[in-house]
Amino acid sequence: MFDTLSDRLAATFKNLRGKGRLSEADIDATMREIRIALLEADVALPVVRAFVASVKQRALGAEVSQALNPAQTVIKIVNEELVGILGGETRRLRFAKQPPTVIMLAGLQGAGKTTLAGKLGRWLKGQGHTPLLVACDLQRPNAVNQLSVVAERAGVAVFAPEPGNGVGDPVKVAQDSIDFARSRQYDIVIVDTAGRLGVDQELMQQAADIRDAVRPDEILFVVDAMIGQDAVNTAEAFRDGVGFDGVVLSKLDGDARGGAALSIVHVTGKQIMFASNGEKLDDFDAFHPDRMASRILGMGDMLSLIEKAEQTFSQAEAEKMAAKLAKGPKEFTLDDFLAQMEQVRKMGSISKLLGMLPGMGQIREQINNLDERDVDRTAAIIKSMTPGERADPHIINGSRRARIAKGSGVEVSAVKGLVERFFEARKMMSRMAQGGGMPGMPGMPGSGGGGARQKKQQKQAKGKRQSGNPMKRRAEEAAAAARREEQQQGGELPGQGGSPFGLPGGGKDFELPDEFKKFMG
Repeated sequence: MFDTLSDRLAATFKNLRGKGRLSEADIDATMREIRIALLEADVALPVVRAFVASVKQRALGAEVSQALNPAQTVIKIVNEELVGILGGETRRLRFAKQPPTVIMLAGLQGAGKTTLAGKLGRWLKGQGHTPLLVACDLQRPNAVNQLSVVAERAGVAVFAPEPGNGVGDPVKVAQDSIDFARSRQYDIVIVDTAGRLGVDQELMQQAADIRDAVRPDEILFVVDAMIGQDAVNTAEAFRDGVGFDGVVLSKLDGDARGGAALSIVHVTGKQIMFASNGEKLDDFDAFHPDRMASRILGMGDMLSLIEKAEQTFSQAEAEKMAAKLAKGPKEFTLDDFLAQMEQVRKMGSISKLLGMLPGMGQIREQINNLDERDVDRTAAIIKSMTPGERADPHIINGSRRARIAKGSGVEVSAVKGLVERFFEARKMMSRMAQGGGMPGMPGMPGSGGGGARQKKQQKQAKGKRQSGNPMKRRAEEAAAAARREEQQQGGELPGQGGSPFGLPGGGKDFELPDEFKKFMG
């Protein structure tokens, strides 16, 4: 969603790099480019004015003029101000002192409230809670059925006593859900309310009645991040009519320009608490302003990537794999490779994972064009092999490759390429596990002998140091010459007692060919 904004800002900062000092004209030109970039991203005009004014004031101060790297300091200021307009610190859910905690979802029809209720329920379940979804959208066709299906997929309970489709009282359903949750010991109740195609009095009144009936601990306003400026107008109407405590952005993976995310906090004074960035139920997480600002500026989001890895990979399995690699490359088989690949797939889309790495914005087009099915093809090739072939790929000859290719539906060259890449990857992974480090890099700290071996080799390459005292150095050289003479006489070194060609007897019987004798004088 922020690709266009990221590209414009990157181009703007590129013009600053290499300048040892920034003039006021340079800063004015930078601010103009930032203003255009934000307006093109559909950010609200009051937000743009406030943001640019704050950045310019800091950029003209001593913070930049006295900096060793003014361009990096300007980027740091922009990053900090972006974090500020995105809400500053991460806003956490407030939980009731006596369960259940009641969370009410409000928003327009089509904003994705029902699906988001399932995502939030799944996320809270992963945090150790027992959520209950409540179907209070009794007017939209099949809304109750949709919530039941979403709840089943998310693995959480649902309270849906009314069939919906215009039948039932949503306020009574909301009231009854609290007693039901207490009796079944659900500690969180998520109330899915009805939406409309526009902000009207009937919607506001119904949402206000449900609010008064259940007294929610959190009212979350669900807004479609793709509707741009209208998201701010709708949020203001809900804030004045019903009131809400936090914002949830849905469809953050869309191709809109992202202005809603950068405007809604500043205009409404309410922070973004969650963001949904995909269609799958696990494409949902808490909203971190600092991480989002880093993504916008092309700095990546390593913290989120690490958190995803920690949630997916088992610590015991990781240690087991590291121990296996440390024993030698042959211990790592194609079965292990397949298991690791499937673990990575559980983390989500490969393109999204690569997008979290710093500097990946420069190859965004290539990342977006990645074919996720390549991972499935690789898995199919490995699964078409016999257990013996997975354990020892060296036995895969031409006939075996043909059989594997036929079984997995790929070309023979794809099988050959996979095996070759596996050998290279295994060699590199084993080297890193044993402390050798990446090619051309020192060994990993605390990982064994890689660094020690390298230091020893460097020390040997340097040779013996010479003394800085001239008299002592002459004595050392004389002693070394005497030792060499003794070694030569004993045939240990090339010279009088030995042959430079390593021939016995000092090479006395060795004769040069006639065509070489004329060059020897």
